[in-house]
Amino acid sequence: MGRVQGLQGRTAVVTGAARGIGAALASELAVRGMRVALLGLEGEGLREVARGLSAETYCVEVDVTDETAMERAAASVGEELGAPSVVVANAGVAEGGPFAACDPATWRRVIDVNLCGSATTARVFLPALLGNRGYYLQIASTAAFGSVPMMSAYCASKAGVESFAQSLRSELEPQGTKVGIAYVHWTDTGMIRDADQHTVLRELRAHMPPGARRTYPVESIASWIARGVDRRLATVYAPPWLRWVQPLRPLFPSAVTAVSRHALPRMADRGPVSPTGLLGPGGRAAGSVQRAPERD
Repeated sequence: MGRVQGLQGRTAVVTGAARGIGAALASELAVRGMRVALLGLEGEGLREVARGLSAETYCVEVDVTDETAMERAAASVGEELGAPSVVVANAGVAEGGPFAACDPATWRRVIDVNLCGSATTARVFLPALLGNRGYYLQIASTAAFGSVPMMSAYCASKAGVESFAQSLRSELEPQGTKVGIAYVHWTDTGMIRDADQHTVLRELRAHMPPGARRTYPVESIASWIARGVDRRLATVYAPPWLRWVQPLRPLFPSAVTAVSRHALPRMADRGPVSPTGLLGPGGRAAGSVQRAPERD
């Protein structure tokens, strides 16, 4: 599939754009001549990213799980930059640790940001995307390929966003609006660097095949994703070799269970494993948000 009408002069929205993949992807889209709206919780971080972009930008400090605030954000993006043709639901957080020991509120926060926040992002920008016959890209993960222990909320949320985007695709594509899913592997972000500080998460990754445990520079990941945006692809692989892993997905659950059966008891012998809390600076920003209780 070739490029559709080009990206030059069009508006893109990227959530979770203050750092990591979101910031790098915003830069890639700006280079392609797009106006870029950067959404996220860290206002100063968004503005710092925007100052480095070679394009017209607009920053909105917003929690993607707050439906009302996101509706206002969508309206203001349209007023400032024009109706978006590309929306990338990138905002995401993670925590690690045994499910039974994880704080229920933290576990739910991962699901709320990653899955419900993505749905909210799609919902508030849907009128613009339908009007422009645009492109919605859902950032998923190889965690959707096969769930791993100690990451139950993250894996559940990424499997959820994959299914959400697949369902949305079948609804929107007959109307000319494309929906893509980006499968992202280990990326050198604050989240992954923080995870590597925790012994159990670092050792679980060490049990993966050598090529599969490699961490990729965020700029490379963003470049691969941006190429998918160029072509409005249904499936984006970052790195590209992940496409050859897709057919093996039915084998992953039994393989992960087999490895865990031996690895986890050895880790437990060294002492109890504690939950990590939300990982990385972005996770800490998400954890600091205190949502007001809903009124009757």
